[in-house]
Amino acid sequence: MKDRNAVVVPLLVVMSLMLIWNLSRNINDILIPHLKRACELTDFQSSLVQSAFFGGYFLLALPVGKFISKYGYKAGMVTGLLTAAAGAFLFFPAAENRYYPLFLGALFIMAAGFTFLEVTATPYISILGDPDRASSRLSLASAVGSVGATIGPFVGSRFLLHATEVSPSTVAQFNPAELNQYLDSEAQLVKIPYLSLGCLFVVIGLLLYFIKLPRIEQGDETGGSLKSVFKFRHTVLGALGVFCYLGAEVGIVSFMIRYAKSSGIAGLTEQNAALFITFYMALVLIGRLVGAYWLRSLNPSRMLSVCSLAAILLIFISISNQGYISIYSISLIGLFTSVMYPILFTLSIKDLRIHTKTGSSLIIMSIVGGAVIPPLMGLVSDSFGIKPAFFIPVICYAYLVYYAKSGHRILNYNSEKQTENINFNSPVL
Repeated sequence: MKDRNAVVVPLLVVMSLMLIWNLSRNINDILIPHLKRACELTDFQSSLVQSAFFGGYFLLALPVGKFISKYGYKAGMVTGLLTAAAGAFLFFPAAENRYYPLFLGALFIMAAGFTFLEVTATPYISILGDPDRASSRLSLASAVGSVGATIGPFVGSRFLLHATEVSPSTVAQFNPAELNQYLDSEAQLVKIPYLSLGCLFVVIGLLLYFIKLPRIEQGDETGGSLKSVFKFRHTVLGALGVFCYLGAEVGIVSFMIRYAKSSGIAGLTEQNAALFITFYMALVLIGRLVGAYWLRSLNPSRMLSVCSLAAILLIFISISNQGYISIYSISLIGLFTSVMYPILFTLSIKDLRIHTKTGSSLIIMSIVGGAVIPPLMGLVSDSFGIKPAFFIPVICYAYLVYYAKSGHRILNYNSEKQTENINFNSPVL
């Protein structure tokens, strides 16, 4: 029993990290419309919330990997939690001054902390315990993370959005003093949720520090330089696929509240519109659970093609309609995007052999798409309206159709087998 607890307790702690950072990350989708109002931002400016967050992942992925190689997984997790806490605490002065760049800085620091957790948690869980049950542990951990991603928007909407809104026409009639008071009160709403998150990160960080975790030694193999994987066409094109996949998903969810409000549904508040984000993420969770079974027998590239085409079709249905048909069509995309990342990841690193570790780093860095695509959608929305902005995800999914059809094929070196009998126990975003 003692030996079992030595594994179960650390496993539960690490899985709790996955739930918490996914919950925190998906509150950003609620933070965007909230800060847009509180700081009087354009769609482009508000979308920089995602740029600050996912940009942190991109810039720090490799340095964090080196830190963990030197100091170990436990040090990485504790450092990540305390760094994320520092970012969360910065929301207090940002709200006090209603200073948008400080909000962005706080999000960047939180992302830095989550990068530590992201890079450490998945390999740690896979190695912790019976090797034959690593797949089971990773699947359970991914499901736990998806639960956090599902409840995050709901929790955030209850703290940051209003059940009864002040209409824009009413705000337009405020005198300067009333407007300033109203905007200050809006900014203050972020204090409780983010200070609570910061305290939670500190508590778990201290808990991890004092808990004796099994030490896992790192191998000496580096997998080559990042430049070495650029000779593998399917890996480079796959990295671009991850860029498009995540950029499209983050862009869609980031503007879903704004999109729902423009769909002509009478009396729809931002708080109620946020439920569609929860619905989207719940479909992602369901899709991952079902997809884990289907992907054992179905052709992965064909499944990627079908899911990408379905996402394109749903966008066209959505932008061609109004009301609930429009917003439910966008929400249903979550079901089809749920399996895209594990397929892209495994197709991209297939047959890399000694370069697999470095190829995986390139794929993880490609999540910077979440920092690039939303601002592009914001620019289009500011210039032409919110619905035209959703043609950018169409382009992203069209590229995934190309990758599924031919981009994933290994053309640059001989492989004994060109089959797609792939293990889908990869990290899931």
